[in-house]
Amino acid sequence: MSGAGQERFTGSFTQQEPIPEDAIEAAVAVMRSGRLHRYNTEDGEVAALEREFASYTGAKYALAVASGGYAMGAALRAVGIGPGDKVLTNAFTLAPVPGAIAGVGAVPVFVGVSEHLTIDLDDLAAKAGEAKVLMLSHMRGHLADMDRLMQICNEAGVIVIEDCAHTMGAAWRGRMSGRDGLIGCYSVQTYKHMNAGEGGLLITDDDDVAARAILLSGSYMLYSRHGTQPPEEAFERAKYVTPNVSGRMDNLRAAILRPQLRRLEAQCAAWTARYRAVEDGLHGTPGLTVVERPEEERFVGSSIQFLLLDWSDEAVGEVLSRCAARGVHLKWFGGAEPEGFTSRYDSWHYAPSARMPTSDRVLRGIVDMRLPLTFTLDDCALIARIIRAEVGAVWQGHGQD
Repeated sequence: MSGAGQERFTGSFTQQEPIPEDAIEAAVAVMRSGRLHRYNTEDGEVAALEREFASYTGAKYALAVASGGYAMGAALRAVGIGPGDKVLTNAFTLAPVPGAIAGVGAVPVFVGVSEHLTIDLDDLAAKAGEAKVLMLSHMRGHLADMDRLMQICNEAGVIVIEDCAHTMGAAWRGRMSGRDGLIGCYSVQTYKHMNAGEGGLLITDDDDVAARAILLSGSYMLYSRHGTQPPEEAFERAKYVTPNVSGRMDNLRAAILRPQLRRLEAQCAAWTARYRAVEDGLHGTPGLTVVERPEEERFVGSSIQFLLLDWSDEAVGEVLSRCAARGVHLKWFGGAEPEGFTSRYDSWHYAPSARMPTSDRVLRGIVDMRLPLTFTLDDCALIARIIRAEVGAVWQGHGQD
């Protein structure tokens, strides 16, 4: 293990920045009014957030809901997915994505992962005929070649729903994440790019999808109070055949979020600066593969991943233990048993899948680390030095060249 006298990181990997003071003041004002429910006001905080988020993303419609997982479930229902339908999705994603698919009675069909940690587009092309929807997860903020992906899906008649939980503020060739597919779904849970504790947003340009999603969220025919509204005819087509699956956002959370949305671009830049500081320190580490980001991608570096490809479980475990002893807490997607959020396609026994050996090799090598904005750039440089030293020590200790 690491010896005494070595540098040690003492920060917290789970500590976020405080909620901004103007967001706190807005939340207190809502609490003093007592009008927390979104329909308890004619034009409250939730409606305003919807207008502002639609404007930020360039979408016609935005809907604020209870969670990112709810947004995905509503999106699936809004495009007609139900029991027994197959839905393509990433083998490398987080449990709420296949969970949303299973939650509407549909069946996940997993698509492989590349060494860039994006969906394997060759595997997608091979499987595109198996389903009419792709729930595309931009897992850990890695954007695939969205031009090629959309070409594959359009040619196969596959509807794309984007899970943008990790890509709020990101873009591919200048197009905001969430704007290539028919629907974009976002999370504002504590560890995401805006922090309401829990919550989600859904965007679309489609009148009928927007109307169905609003009705699904539990609008009680009060859809005229939404910040962005499709035409009345869209509601007329949907209102008697769309169930209320209540999942609204409340005015309190929207009040917390609106000031954060105004700061989002600056926050995204701050995350990416921290990412680059760690990335710079990891380049050239023997045995460690840095995931190179394409020029077409504007990413938000709220976490960073690297690969220990073809390492033994024992060696990876030693790296994690040595880094933890120096205050750097890494997560590994290759463990035999999932820990916390590190589950993967073979962990979800409700959605059995054939083995994908090429993807399995990548998944076994993925090491993951959060980058809270409470870290300074100096913190990030220190963390990189620690990882570099401990990976190098284990690499040499296991007789690698």
